[in-house]
Amino acid sequence: MQEREKFQSRLGFILVSAGCAIGLGNVWKFPYICGENGGAAFIMIYLLFLAVLGWPILMAEFAVGRGSRRSIAQSFSILESEKSNWHCFKWFGIAGNYLLMMFYTMVTGWMMYYAWLAVSGQLEANSKVQSTTEQFADMLANPGTMILWTVIAIAIAFGICALGLQNGVEKVTKVMMLLLITLMIVLAVNSVMRDTTGEGLRFYLIPDIERAGQKGWGNVIFAAMTHAFFTLSVGMGSMSIFGSYLEKDHKITGEALNVVILDTLIAIIAGIIIIPSCFAYGIQPDAGPSLLFITLPNVFRHMPGGRVWETLFFIFMTFAALSTVIAVFENIIAFDMDLFGWSRKKSVAVSAVLVILLSMPAVLGYNLWSGIQPLGEGSTIMDLEDFIVSNNLLPLGSLGYVLF
Repeated sequence: MQEREKFQSRLGFILVSAGCAIGLGNVWKFPYICGENGGAAFIMIYLLFLAVLGWPILMAEFAVGRGSRRSIAQSFSILESEKSNWHCFKWFGIAGNYLLMMFYTMVTGWMMYYAWLAVSGQLEANSKVQSTTEQFADMLANPGTMILWTVIAIAIAFGICALGLQNGVEKVTKVMMLLLITLMIVLAVNSVMRDTTGEGLRFYLIPDIERAGQKGWGNVIFAAMTHAFFTLSVGMGSMSIFGSYLEKDHKITGEALNVVILDTLIAIIAGIIIIPSCFAYGIQPDAGPSLLFITLPNVFRHMPGGRVWETLFFIFMTFAALSTVIAVFENIIAFDMDLFGWSRKKSVAVSAVLVILLSMPAVLGYNLWSGIQPLGEGSTIMDLEDFIVSNNLLPLGSLGYVLF
């Protein structure tokens, strides 16, 4: 049996594991969900769910991974008792990882495309002849652009994974995560130093029970619970793979706590960057997923030195998205290596083609297949995929790990 790969350092394990958790859930989804559900009141419930559900479930995933020294493809088969059917759970996890990447890679492509536009000055130049809404709509309506940047995102992430755990995943993710944290601190300081941030910070950091009640406490609580699962990437074996690389002398409780704390800090800081900026320019922070691509570019254009901050923002968003894609791709590669005995390079080649093909429905759902509205009028194929993953697979998968 091939010797299991290991992380080169404890910092590498923490940053790669946190990189899987830290992604668009923190800096794309968290601020607008927070805005939709009443600000600080939502944050308090979210933190509670992280403590009583997220942290223990993350420990369970790490424990299953380290105990089996395998990915979810074989971990339950190795650890289960005789005549048990827990090994069937692997198909749930494998399907969940692929389904997540069917739309997450597309959104990562969006981030990379906007980062390129910002760096090259095209984002600012285009704004002089069309609104940010039109820019975003034009991108979604162009299948060539959407496919190109989705494929670029997939190729970069799988290329990094092809280099191996230490030389590829660990080394690159460490650099990206350190740059991401640095960029976030710079952007957060810029946000709070402005004179107009007071109202936004009060909305974000001071609980307003009445505002949350208007949204409906059941909706707020459910949103907080499902986001706690989404942001930590628990329930589908995406984190257990890193437990399988973890040395026996590392305490699972402490390592899981480090990941939860780092993940939460990034989410809170992302809100400090985004929500006060919205209030400063009279924009409500509940614009949904379009907040990043329609609302914020408009905000940056009104700031002194806006092009610099806009460029830094979308670069940091690209790092956040790629860190998760790389981590989940590492899990997908491990499936093939554990199940079929494939080499890393063969698994990368096959998985890359498969993920590209599986990503096409979400990509085309915004243009050529826009007539398909599976969740009702105005919905997209991505909405269906996100609903299945976020509202079903993640909480049910987390329950499966805890029961095991």
